[in-house]
Amino acid sequence: MGKVSLTKLEEIHLEMVRSWRNSSEVSDYMYTDRQISKKHQKEWFEKVESDQNSFYWIIKYENRPIGLASITNIDDTLKSCYWAFYLGDTSIRGGGIGSFVELFVINYVFNILKLNKLRCEVFTSNDKVIRMHEKFGFRREAFYREHCLKNGEYQDVVGMAILKKDWMRLSKYYEGYGNGN
Repeated sequence: MGKVSLTKLEEIHLEMVRSWRNSSEVSDYMYTDRQISKKHQKEWFEKVESDQNSFYWIIKYENRPIGLASITNIDDTLKSCYWAFYLGDTSIRGGGIGSFVELFVINYVFNILKLNKLRCEVFTSNDKVIRMHEKFGFRREAFYREHCLKNGEYQDVVGMAILKKDWMRLSKYYEGYGNGN
């Protein structure tokens, strides 16, 4: 795998991110169905840029932007947060980039933010992503029936999480992995 890196989301990325979010390859896995206008994208960016409880990064492969990763709902009382990511460039999927991003986020949450729990939500139909999270120690903690109305049908969602103590036991198996080279 080539070099993977994450850089802070900036205003210059907005139109590219909007095109990813509006593509069916990405939007099929998001809670929302609507096409995102330039105005809505700008409003979204202003909101996330001022949110002290979130981080957004552009995922780059060989210095080329290919996706977005985020940490949201950072809660100092619960010592937890949520995370999500997507690859807007579908030609690069399956090459280990998702695993690199997952390791980056896990390490950031537990070693930099010093939180105890990292959470995510995944459509139950997205077996590949559920298996990837489980590979890194995430466990299924919740089952949300008919959690999201998508394309006129209610979708079930699995809530997953990993605890810092569980990651500390598993992390030795991933030492040196995901260094981007």
